Amino acid sequence: MKHCFYNETVGFFYNNSRKELTTYWRTKDVLVVALGLTVSVIVLLTNLLVITAIIINRRFHYPIYYLLGNLAAADLFAGIAYMFLMFHTGPRTAELSLKTWFIRQSLLDTSLTASVVNLLAIAVERHQTVFTMQLHSKMSNQRVMILIFCIWVTALLLGLIPSYGWHCLCALEKCSSMAPLYSRSYLTFWAISNLVIFLIMVVVYTHIFIYVKRKMTRMSKHTSFHPRYKETMISLVKTVTIILSAFVICWTPGQVVLLLDGLGCKSCNVLAVEKYVLLLAEINSLINAIVYSYRDNEMRNTFRRILCFACYRNSKYTPTVVKLNTTDRGTLSQNGHFTVDSSI
Repeated sequence: MKHCFYNETVGFFYNNSRKELTTYWRTKDVLVVALGLTVSVIVLLTNLLVITAIIINRRFHYPIYYLLGNLAAADLFAGIAYMFLMFHTGPRTAELSLKTWFIRQSLLDTSLTASVVNLLAIAVERHQTVFTMQLHSKMSNQRVMILIFCIWVTALLLGLIPSYGWHCLCALEKCSSMAPLYSRSYLTFWAISNLVIFLIMVVVYTHIFIYVKRKMTRMSKHTSFHPRYKETMISLVKTVTIILSAFVICWTPGQVVLLLDGLGCKSCNVLAVEKYVLLLAEINSLINAIVYSYRDNEMRNTFRRILCFACYRNSKYTPTVVKLNTTDRGTLSQNGHFTVDSSI
């Protein structure tokens, strides 16, 4: 019969995994916490701005913007989770109860998983709209809400599984180095799951990229196409390139390190880069807001209205006046209603 160590301290498991647990604040710890809190605050503010913009501007009441709002909510949650980590790290780690430690890790796992799955949902939605030559998906609001619900259920399940059994409290030999209370098999599963999602995203966006390039080549041979449509295509190619680059840079290092730890690599010094790859993954929550929202002209205009609220406090919010010129032109949807051109 296995003996479980539910009454032991966090320090006991850190010693078992040979992970350093300091009792005083080192310069490195202070710098990591300061940088982490700074990134968290910026992530909170930027994503809160995105959510507010989507709520107040009726032009954003479309499936893609609901998914963007949910992505911003996931990244907002990631900022809160990372901030919670910063207040419970360093010398404070040794003072945590097992329950608090699991909460700390579950918050991170849930938020980061929700962010990644949201990115996948947006990739699939963009793939559908691009290949059907539509600006907005015909997905109903009900289906969007169901999709968002499924995203959070998936994130919660993956985030809470360790707390409800997939840990190493009853098998010390299976404890990981980076997360001393987690089983290495869970880290392997979590890393592989995210890498699979990453691979699917690469395939989807690569398909979009190839399609847009071919479309642009065909358009260049004809003069009947509206110049604004070609401009949108070029902007889309740029956005796709930024998305893939940011995702690869921010997520791949962390997933590889987690996988190496999960596989029990003895020669890999995963603890030396643990905090930095986690911070890099958190920075992606900031980049998401910039890439998916700030490249949209209407979104930027809404941001200006929100940030300059004091200047407009005596006037009720009204949609941006549409100017049909060569630099900022709308697009007519299939039903004849004007819709904002998006570079997402």
